[in-house]
Amino acid sequence: MISSLSRRQTLALLGAAALPLAGRAQASYPEHPVNLVVGYSAGGAVDAVARTLGAALSRSMGQTFIIDNKPGAGTNIAVRYVIDAKPDGYTLLMAANALAANMALYKPQPFDAEKDLVPVALVGRVPVVIAANASAPYGNIKQLIAAAKAKPNSIAFASPGNGSTPHMAAELFTRAAGIDLMHVPYKGGAQAITDVIGGQVPLLAMNALEVKPQVASGKLKVLAVLTAQRSPIFPDVPTIAESGFKGFEASVWYALMAPAKTPAAIVDKLHAQVQKALAAPEVRERMTAVGGEVLPGSRQQMATLLHDERVRYANLVRDAHITPD
Repeated sequence: MISSLSRRQTLALLGAAALPLAGRAQASYPEHPVNLVVGYSAGGAVDAVARTLGAALSRSMGQTFIIDNKPGAGTNIAVRYVIDAKPDGYTLLMAANALAANMALYKPQPFDAEKDLVPVALVGRVPVVIAANASAPYGNIKQLIAAAKAKPNSIAFASPGNGSTPHMAAELFTRAAGIDLMHVPYKGGAQAITDVIGGQVPLLAMNALEVKPQVASGKLKVLAVLTAQRSPIFPDVPTIAESGFKGFEASVWYALMAPAKTPAAIVDKLHAQVQKALAAPEVRERMTAVGGEVLPGSRQQMATLLHDERVRYANLVRDAHITPD
């Protein structure tokens, strides 16, 4: 019969033996393909960013990062899938602003991103732009504001849908500018763009990537870029800050997230590899090609952004009575 002392000694020895095994498993991570979940359909901005980063991580980490598109419920399906996944580093989420906004938009609250997920890295951002039909009577944001103030709530803007990031960005802008615009939500960006080009709606709030072809062809014109710095794909278009709103910013950001209990060693390893990828010229070039910019930084930077955006969107949803489609 084993004494209580020898039992304790045995457990201690087993624990000590297990630690190196766990450490080796984390050190050799990844040992098989990694699932990178995207809550949007293939071909969009978030998907393009995920594929760019996934390809870079596949090269540097020696395992395939598989892009798994799970659209639906405003990205909540994808977020819940990752939250419920085994926290071993093999199921990750490419998130965007909806991660912060949906905690206020949906009732009951579908998740708590600050508790259920852990930030791996901030990846990049694409500016939201206010664009107009090419024949619209205003050529810049100051002229739009003047027209909106002259006839309150007479000018409409299209967006990809209620609660979408462009919709929220436009609502934040109207409050900053002290104007009222009518919101016309669409089921996605394609039809919204089509109707603005056709003249059914004069204005459009959209991420820069999705309007780039139509601006290049002269069918749309960008009135303002809602970021602090000018966009590399619209270098001649003033920012919202240059138009009199210093400090205002509303962009689409992208971040890599993992389930909350993912081992710190794996999260740290992924973070380091993302920073390496974001420094690579080919990744920077690809991000610029889709209208964005890379945003290397600490994990704490992403955690702070998520919290600040959560508060910002919660206030907007409450004050503007915004509900999801």
